[in-house]
Amino acid sequence: MATEKITAETRTEFGKGAARRIRRDDKIPAVIYGHGNDPIHVILPGHQTMMALKNGGANALLTLDVEGTEQLALTKDVQIDPIRRQIEHVDFVSVKRGEKVTVDVPIHVVGDAAPETLVVTENSVLSVEAEATHIPEFLEVSVEGAAVGTLIHAKDLKLPKGTTLLADDELLIINVTQMISASALEAELDEAEAEAGIEHDVADSVIADAQVEAAAVEAGAAE
Repeated sequence: MATEKITAETRTEFGKGAARRIRRDDKIPAVIYGHGNDPIHVILPGHQTMMALKNGGANALLTLDVEGTEQLALTKDVQIDPIRRQIEHVDFVSVKRGEKVTVDVPIHVVGDAAPETLVVTENSVLSVEAEATHIPEFLEVSVEGAAVGTLIHAKDLKLPKGTTLLADDELLIINVTQMISASALEAELDEAEAEAGIEHDVADSVIADAQVEAAAVEAGAAE
């Protein structure tokens, strides 16, 4: 498994002001944890890091060159500005080749279930153990032709060689149910509201429209 190599700078200034200056220079503050060592604070190039994380997926593995020393780093947490959608900070965990790590791998659903069914993804990630350099980017689940009542559990998934399931075997991943029509859904909502004693007032605008229409009818009759 090839990893993206990124040259990192050692971070010596801390605090919100320093972090803002780093981001203004299109760089990203980050921390590398792991193996009982003190956290290593670094600064990463913004665009290159963003592309590496995008291409590597949720568990991107990067080779960080910190002052000439290469460090395999597994992405653990990425903080993103909710408005600008820019990466603000990244947490990594230090790993070694051949080392087993615990990760949550995304579930990708493919295929089309039987007509008039609804495919519900009950769990969108699955906890597994894999070698740090052989973490699957995602786990594929096919629902092609699946009928109403089909249940796919964690034990039903085919895992890549070297990947071990850590989640409960019976963890429900996919539930194929009967699709409900709009009219049936509306009827269920009305019934639920009636049981709860909820009453809806007629909107003033609706009343006003009815009054205008009635007036127009009367005027027409008078003519």
